[in-house]
Amino acid sequence: MPLWVLPVLWTVGLGLWGLSRRHSVWRDEAATWQVARRSTAEIWQLLGQVDAVHGLYYLLMHALFTCFGPGTTTLRLPSVLAMALAAACVTVIGQRLAGPWAGLGAGMTLGLLPAVQFYLQEGRPYALVMAGAAVSTLLLVGLLERPAPWRWAAYGGTVLLCGLLNWLSLLVLVAHAVTLCWTRARRGTWVRWAVAAAGAVSGTAPLILFSRGQSEQISWIPPLTWHMLIGPAILLAIGSLGALLDRPRPGGPSVASVGLPLLAVPLLALTGISLIKPLFLDRYILFGQLGLALLIGTALGRAIGAARPRSPRAARLILPLVLAAATASLLPYSLAKRSPSSRVDDVLSAADRVHRLKHPGDAVLFIPAARRDTALVSPDAFTGLRDIALAEAPVASGTLKGVEADPPAITAAIPHCARILLVTDAPGVAKPASARRDKAKKAALRRYFTPVADETVRGRRVTVYERLP
Repeated sequence: MPLWVLPVLWTVGLGLWGLSRRHSVWRDEAATWQVARRSTAEIWQLLGQVDAVHGLYYLLMHALFTCFGPGTTTLRLPSVLAMALAAACVTVIGQRLAGPWAGLGAGMTLGLLPAVQFYLQEGRPYALVMAGAAVSTLLLVGLLERPAPWRWAAYGGTVLLCGLLNWLSLLVLVAHAVTLCWTRARRGTWVRWAVAAAGAVSGTAPLILFSRGQSEQISWIPPLTWHMLIGPAILLAIGSLGALLDRPRPGGPSVASVGLPLLAVPLLALTGISLIKPLFLDRYILFGQLGLALLIGTALGRAIGAARPRSPRAARLILPLVLAAATASLLPYSLAKRSPSSRVDDVLSAADRVHRLKHPGDAVLFIPAARRDTALVSPDAFTGLRDIALAEAPVASGTLKGVEADPPAITAAIPHCARILLVTDAPGVAKPASARRDKAKKAALRRYFTPVADETVRGRRVTVYERLP
């Protein structure tokens, strides 16, 4: 049996454990869900205005939703399988460069890393990007050992695919360039790598240029602060220790030359970019965890190798015991990340409250308008409700949240309703209303209505208002 099978089964098992998160879907995944249910033409219309950077992922999820139907399994299983593929690649890389114990340790470690556990069950493209980065790194290692034209083509195509899923994944090329420098690659290797890299960058360039016009989407990312770098600094320290324990083979790549650039270069590059434009989010460089897993695997392999001459039986127990200890120590974290409270909110539970509280003929309002995702993910729960602020539906307008009427029109419509359900954020999550429309909604509700029911569940709040006599 190939060595990579065990890490694949291990990672899939971790991914399937609590996959539905008690049937909850948070706001980022709700965007995937609602867009995937649109037609291909409607998705293209949307991408012209928003989320172009996720266009390829949305089209993929549209195909899966069409084949298998919408649901939390269809939403998250691609991430589970992608992370399993990444675990297989890490195992093979570690095995080639540092031996079977290092490869097995790296593959088994990957699924346990806290950041990986979070995105292992996330209906977003980051696990797919990680899988692509793992495949491209495996191809590069193979090219450094045995060059072949088809591998260069596959390498360039894989990096291009990653770039189309998230163009910040092109930072993997910088990490690979450091690996080439470290291993003193020949001039011919540099030329072929440059051609493949140029093809990937050129293929991604139109998306990069177009998506820059939609940069308002990421305006919420806070400026970089020192405390944001504490966690990454700890990971770099752990990875550096693993690199020091590596014993590279002469004349070829080593785990240190492959893993440390994967871990450090994207992190340092994104830090530098964020000093100019705030972009520092760990999910953008999630693929750096591949390097961390490789370096931890190498440390485990070295420990087993050092113990084997004295006690072969004890040496074979090192990896199972370390994995058992790590799994046990991370169990509270693992359980927490598989609960609905691990995310900021849950659109499905809010939709369930709406379905239970609504009466025939009621109206509904959303503050902010983005909370309309509750209705878009669970339209049946909102059957019979009038969205009185909506001027143009999300699908028709090619937007995620639709186009709402002007504040005077909303203010004029509210007093003509007998009952209104307001869907908004829970008090601990909600931000002060800033849009004129939202301020107008709140003012009209305070003036003409009184709350008669108020339920908060998993980061969302549903309030029922009745008109004052």
